[in-house]
Amino acid sequence: MSAEIPESTADSAENPERTESAAAAPKRSGWLRRHLIAILLTVALLASAGVAAWLYAFQYRQDLATDDAAQTAVIEAARNGTTRLLSYSPESLDQDFAAAKENLTGEFLDYYTQFTEQIVTPAAKQKQVKTSAAVVQAAVSEMNPDSAVVLVFVNQTTVSKENPDGAFAASAVKVTLVKQDGRWLISKFDPV
Repeated sequence: MSAEIPESTADSAENPERTESAAAAPKRSGWLRRHLIAILLTVALLASAGVAAWLYAFQYRQDLATDDAAQTAVIEAARNGTTRLLSYSPESLDQDFAAAKENLTGEFLDYYTQFTEQIVTPAAKQKQVKTSAAVVQAAVSEMNPDSAVVLVFVNQTTVSKENPDGAFAASAVKVTLVKQDGRWLISKFDPV
């Protein structure tokens, strides 16, 4: 009577390398299963840290959008806009008003357009009114990445056919600006 050896035992007796590799396979897959969660958590943690760092550096760092260079740009926009807004001559009203409108936006642009067409143009033509404005001082009062408020001090001289010697006025204006398409535009113009 001969005893038959089961095939798996026979293979292992004849081929010991196959037995070791078969035993090692469950050990490797067991190690992978045990550590898979830790590996996935590590990868997720690194990815979220990378995304958070990118968002902080490029999206949420308001100090970059409100630094000295940004404040200088806002002051310059407020100065130029105020000067253009308050300076005009009867000989060049259309060009003067068009230049001023390039610095305005929103409801204030609509108001300025209506005001200059209905009130300033007829008066300037009839009385030959010429105004010249100069900003003497300007400072940022409030600064955000997409909006700012600048306090502007203005000297304005007005000459007309009724007053050829001219009248001088000094005033302060709170200029609110918004950033649109990379440009600072005046959205409010409130005398103080």
